[in-house]
Amino acid sequence: MLGFLGIEDKWVALAYMLCLASTLLCVVYGVLNWNRGDTKVEPDDVRWAEKEKKVEEEM
Repeated sequence: MLGFLGIEDKWVALAYMLCLASTLLCVVYGVLNWNRGDTKVEPDDVRWAEKEKKVEEEM
């Protein structure tokens, strides 16, 4: 199968190809979702952050 790389066992070759495929899939996913996720900040989140900051300052 991948004899040119010195891999004669089909299961080892399959694992090797799946690792390469998953790496490629992760890179493509990262490129497509780059800088995505800019969500609107909810007022509850702002209040929570202010409370948290106040508590940390008191410590």
